Amino acid sequence: MKLHEPVPGGPCWAELGTTDLGAARRFYTKLFGWRPETDSRQQAGGYTIARVDGRAVAALTPLYQREQPVAWNMSFAVGDADAAVRQVAAAGGAVTQGPTDVFESGRFAVAVDPTGALFQLWQPGTFPGAGLFNAPGSLGWVELLTREPGRAADFYTTVFGWSVDVAARCPRWGIGGADFGGMVTMDEKFPHEVPAHWLPYFAVADVNTAAVDTTDGGGTVLMEPTSVPDGPRLAVLRDPQGAMFGVYRAGGER
Repeated sequence: MKLHEPVPGGPCWAELGTTDLGAARRFYTKLFGWRPETDSRQQAGGYTIARVDGRAVAALTPLYQREQPVAWNMSFAVGDADAAVRQVAAAGGAVTQGPTDVFESGRFAVAVDPTGALFQLWQPGTFPGAGLFNAPGSLGWVELLTREPGRAADFYTTVFGWSVDVAARCPRWGIGGADFGGMVTMDEKFPHEVPAHWLPYFAVADVNTAAVDTTDGGGTVLMEPTSVPDGPRLAVLRDPQGAMFGVYRAGGER
């Protein structure tokens, strides 16, 4: 992505909800070289921040609600979470949680777009979001998979002011002239039960090695390492608890 720090309206944080926090810590530490640190406060509920070179890159959390799926969730930065949830509702989305204060770190809400993809809103306090993008082990791209690209484009451009060209072969989301993600239309190759969702991509030094390490760690390769014409080398993976994510070669343009 062409963003190197969190900006208003842009992706700022990736957060994994998982059924086995200890197993997830081990899996992603081996895969990405993360150094996870669990918040010791009881109210934090086991919230764990992963770091690369001392900088926060993502979070690992237990599932806080019975119906919560095992998945990576994307957060987008906003200046006012309360105003943002009103914009979400006005644009046809729904708010499922919050806004809620998270200690002094910030204020967040959970929402669903009109096509069914869940995402989070983050109003920063003392914590702005990821301290590193585009380097090995850190977030470098986000992709929306949806069956209704036109409806999704209308929603996100309205709520966040993003740019996107739905007619393009590979539509890209941008903000302030900086591309940070893309959109994939889910066709018949996707099982009906798979909902629209946001997929984070993390940068790695070697995609093939990441795929091997995933299977060695009990995960699954969903899309084999592939070199995109005029683009990066990438793969789509699933961790042992079932969360999907992508990897791409650090330094490869997304």
